[in-house]
Amino acid sequence: PAAENLVIFSGFRALGLYSNHLSHVVRYHKKHREFYIVTAVGNCFHTYNVKKLGIVAVSNALPEDISYLAADRMLVYVAIGKKVSAFARNKEVVHMYTGHGADVHLLLPFGDHIISVDRGNAVIVWDVESEEEYLQITFDKVSFEVSAVMHPSTYLNKILFGSSQGGLQLWNVKSNKLLYTFTGWPSGVTVLQQTPAVDVVGVGLSSGQIIIHNIKFDESLMKFQQDWGPVTSLSFRTDGHPVMAAGSPVGHIGLWDLEEKKLVCQMRDAHNTAIAGLTFLHGEPLLITNGADNGIRVWIFDTAGGGGRLLRSRLGHSAPPTKVQHHGLNGHHILSAGQDGTLQSFSTVHERFNRSLGHGSINKKKSKKKSLRYDKLKLPAITTFASESARQSDWDSIVACHRGYLMTTTWNYQKGSMGAHKLEPERFNKNRALSVHATAVDITSCGNFVVVGLSSGHIDVYNMQSGMRRGQYGEDEAHRGAVRGVSVDGLNQLTVSAGADKLVHIWKFKSRKLVHSIDLGTTPVTTHLHRDSGMLAVALDDFTLNVLDMETKRIVRKFSGHRGQVNDMAFSPDGRWLITAAMDCTIRTWDLPSGCLVDCFLVDFAAVSLTMSPTGDFLASSHVDNLGIYLWSNNTLCGMVSLRPLPADYEPTVIMLPGTCPGQDEEGEGDADLNTEMIEYESPEQLDEQLVTLSMLADSRWKNLLHLDIIKKRNKPKEPPKVPKAAPFFMPTIPGLIPQFAPSEDSNQGEQVREVYTSTMNNPSSSLFPPDDGPVGMLKEMGPSGIDAELRGLAPDMGGDVSVLQGFLKMVASMLDSKRDFDLAQAYLALFLKLHLRLISQEPGLMEEASKVSEKLEDTWTSMQTLFNQSLCLLSYTKSALL
Repeated sequence: PAAENLVIFSGFRALGLYSNHLSHVVRYHKKHREFYIVTAVGNCFHTYNVKKLGIVAVSNALPEDISYLAADRMLVYVAIGKKVSAFARNKEVVHMYTGHGADVHLLLPFGDHIISVDRGNAVIVWDVESEEEYLQITFDKVSFEVSAVMHPSTYLNKILFGSSQGGLQLWNVKSNKLLYTFTGWPSGVTVLQQTPAVDVVGVGLSSGQIIIHNIKFDESLMKFQQDWGPVTSLSFRTDGHPVMAAGSPVGHIGLWDLEEKKLVCQMRDAHNTAIAGLTFLHGEPLLITNGADNGIRVWIFDTAGGGGRLLRSRLGHSAPPTKVQHHGLNGHHILSAGQDGTLQSFSTVHERFNRSLGHGSINKKKSKKKSLRYDKLKLPAITTFASESARQSDWDSIVACHRGYLMTTTWNYQKGSMGAHKLEPERFNKNRALSVHATAVDITSCGNFVVVGLSSGHIDVYNMQSGMRRGQYGEDEAHRGAVRGVSVDGLNQLTVSAGADKLVHIWKFKSRKLVHSIDLGTTPVTTHLHRDSGMLAVALDDFTLNVLDMETKRIVRKFSGHRGQVNDMAFSPDGRWLITAAMDCTIRTWDLPSGCLVDCFLVDFAAVSLTMSPTGDFLASSHVDNLGIYLWSNNTLCGMVSLRPLPADYEPTVIMLPGTCPGQDEEGEGDADLNTEMIEYESPEQLDEQLVTLSMLADSRWKNLLHLDIIKKRNKPKEPPKVPKAAPFFMPTIPGLIPQFAPSEDSNQGEQVREVYTSTMNNPSSSLFPPDDGPVGMLKEMGPSGIDAELRGLAPDMGGDVSVLQGFLKMVASMLDSKRDFDLAQAYLALFLKLHLRLISQEPGLMEEASKVSEKLEDTWTSMQTLFNQSLCLLSYTKSALL
């Protein structure tokens, strides 16, 4: 799958996607006794329960966006282009109906059949199970263009069609006969809806007229007129109140009393866009609405006056987000500012923790009195913002810049609303003709101060608690051009700013004096500071990236490779990676220690903002023309990922945005195989003959050999062991770290070891044996007590021989020559000398062999000490020298 091409990041899920311009469908589950809502979101659909509006299922992705949605008791039907698909279990396609010559725009489930209408005015009745065409009806587009379709209750095999010319036709689809033609009305039919009364149908027209029509006698019972444009949807209450709800293209809902034939209530601004669908739940005072503003709302009618109050909702951005940023240290909340002017918080844990901080307003009190939708005091969209959770329970914790506005606003995360202060310098005397606006903002890590950069080059400091201005950087202006980025380090020691004058200035935070300036040579676009490491990433308008070390005040890394303007940057929590997104639709990960590109992938829509979770588990992104926030999981936390540098001519593959299931394309398998091979790399026993290699044995196997007698004395039992009355039967085993069955009586492992030592003595050419064969391999399998016993058994008075002792010394010499199992060689030699030192001094042959071992030992330790000294010298230089 395509997701396997990603090395570090793979798609996880999408946040903040709930609805689009298509009407929702309500389903009732008899077994669960619960209502469910199905809404379309791009190329898949979501299923929510009405009780809590919790998401129950997300369907598999389709190749195109869904153009219509319908459902019956068992299946969900979706129209995509010229095809119709049927989904089972809200997830997988089980049937596909192909045969239309144009795009399908209407669907009606009808018992064992499904009726579909396309833009070419062809109506096809399909058999659901066999997927075969049962009937096709073609209408003349000039006289009768089908715009609505419904099945009147109790009318067996009858379907009522509405046209954009205003007429209605009643058909028997079993016998393929036109039963009756209704003359209709002058404007087109947009909605047909069954009323609670048999034979009576609600008809919505494009003129805004609503007719309650009796189709049995072809007479209109009552007519209503709404002034908000065409009727988009109709629904009738079935809980004892004769009320009809009608949706409009401007987001208002009209409630009409069918007994008194009058308008009861207006629910204004129920949605910011057209009402896509509204449904009264059967037998309950609940109205479900959805719209293209990416919202689902449930209204309850339990108050006097007939109006509904909002019971629960799921709301996302109604326009694409422009900036996303994690809030807090646990990585559970993502703040998002959208082009719709709202600031919202999305939870990565559960949707019930989502909250909207509302829309910015110049005067919050006045805006509450009248509708914010037509409010002249409404602030434009947020361009950038900064947040800090340190003092969020005491005062405001978010500061935002608005498009074209000099004033910056504060927001309170705890209260979930706009804050107390509007920060604006007095130097311009509120002269709007100067067209100066705020371009960059940052909050100190303590949450007490705000630093704001302006398009005039000024940088001001404010106190967050009082909102008072505390000073500015520079005599007059900090930069001779717009400020492109401003950041404060983690300890409130330094402030760094970048401007359109191609300079980066580093200031003392408290005294506000200029410390250092760096000429970038090119105009910066944006900056991002990683406070823990003191690394400042600067994106330039020639599509390159510079990384500045705040401590040394030097540019330490330069990256090039993007082919479009860099929109946003994010550091990993440990500061090792810099992740960048650009207008070339790529998201790239740069490894700062190695200075290499280690990950790169393409998306269909360019990412405009990025944020990395403080815990490092997710990368969140927002994209051009997309309403959602997309999460990418960090694969390095779950398993071994080989971060090999990517070549300069690397061509990334396009990855689907998450929120849907992995794609079906199999491209890029070569890369995935290469990554797998690199991950399965096995290290050899010895990397190089010049390197000293240690054994992989635990310290307890060799470290305590010299102190074994002390350990035995300490562990000596105080009482003799008690013999059990009836010992159970066990297979005889050898005591040791690796369980083994006892060999036959005549075999003796000690004899084998001594024989090997003797053969080593008699055949000097075989002394350089592999470490896992011969005596070294046998000693590796023994515990400390076994090794002690074996080495004691080499002495002549214990059944050994001088030649065997000489063979042991040769074995240690060969271990030192091979530079393998270095720690074992030292431990075995130390124990050997402790046990047999007196005997070695009495035998000239042993003395000669011991002196050879001593020389080799001294040479090895000298070379190792040299290497240690070189490494320590280099390390101390890099730590102390000013680069």
